[in-house]
Amino acid sequence: MKITISEIEKAAKNLGGVIKKTPLQYNSRLSKFYGAKIYFKREDLQEIRSYKIRGAYNKMVQLGQNEKKRGVVTASAGNHAQGVALSCTKLKIKGIIFMPIVTPNQKIERVKYFGDGYVQIKLVGQTYDESTKAAKDYSKETGAVYIPAFDDEKVIAGQGTIGKEIFEELNGQVDYVLAPIGGGGLISGVGTYLKEKNKKIKVLGVEAVGADCMDRSLKAEKIISLDFVDTFCDGCAVKTPGKLNFDICKKHVDSIEIIDTGYVAKAMVDIYQNEGIITEPAGALSISALENIKDKIKGKTVICIISGGNNDLLRYPEILERSLVYQGKKYYFLIDFAQKHGQLKKFVNHVLGPTDDIVLFEYVKKNNKEKGPALVGVEFKEKDYLSPVLSKLTEFGFNYKIIEDKELLYSYLI
Repeated sequence: MKITISEIEKAAKNLGGVIKKTPLQYNSRLSKFYGAKIYFKREDLQEIRSYKIRGAYNKMVQLGQNEKKRGVVTASAGNHAQGVALSCTKLKIKGIIFMPIVTPNQKIERVKYFGDGYVQIKLVGQTYDESTKAAKDYSKETGAVYIPAFDDEKVIAGQGTIGKEIFEELNGQVDYVLAPIGGGGLISGVGTYLKEKNKKIKVLGVEAVGADCMDRSLKAEKIISLDFVDTFCDGCAVKTPGKLNFDICKKHVDSIEIIDTGYVAKAMVDIYQNEGIITEPAGALSISALENIKDKIKGKTVICIISGGNNDLLRYPEILERSLVYQGKKYYFLIDFAQKHGQLKKFVNHVLGPTDDIVLFEYVKKNNKEKGPALVGVEFKEKDYLSPVLSKLTEFGFNYKIIEDKELLYSYLI
């Protein structure tokens, strides 16, 4: 089966009455800032708060009766799992879902809710790829039908219905569409529809630093598997892109933007504070990429696909932390306080500025809690406030070291 506009239109009919035709919202703040017409495609407003219901249901509704009796199995970092779970409930099919151990609890609970007794969850592996291996092994052992998260024609066609909705709502007046990439299912479907309708539409993928398997694969002109994948954008934390997706992306994706996870965190905070929209990290990738292409999009119509909003609120302290660190408004130091009284007072009164906040202070030596080296976290109102503090640390005789993000200790702080 070749993925074509007709297959995507067939998928749209299959999804009628099952999914929401999500709004395409004009964003005045970002439009003004970038001098463009910026729209958000709000897939976070689906019942499962992500686009994944489209591909999962389109695949499962076309299973034969014998296949449905055998049940289904899949692997997912969360959103595809919810799509499969809800599809199981709607189609009354039993399912087993393998999820990485690191999956946020909020997503696990949502899968249970949408599965409504039809679905059993198994937590296996640290990454999506490890969970996938376990799910495929289970499929071979039991005969359950494996439902791919992205590397499947019917799944891709289902995701492609987003492209159809975008194109039709704007009467084809689209210049750029930005979509996050994990394994490549979303951008494969959207890219296929839009490029077949109008080759001039620019289809841009977005990946996070440390989770850029598709970009590396396209540059190498062969599928590349990452040795390590950063899981901050857990919905896109994939080591190996799908083969079908890779082939489609070679044909239909114009470029891929790679975004620092700190900037993704900043975008999440900005979107929440300004628009009141809660996105998951992967859901904010498309908006995060606007800064990279700001010179190209002036006067253009740009669509950012907000792919999902399943973010565990318990992650927000980490998200705020990453945002502040990325902006240069928060630093961690190891500071050696000399073995004499009054050193801490000197640091507070003479080194720090009036608006600088100590957010962490802990003496490193547990047997001497009032003197010696200390781990100190400082939050600044503006990034320019760091330089005066460094000068005063030297002026007042403090030996110090800024903890860099590549150090092991840093990983325990963020």
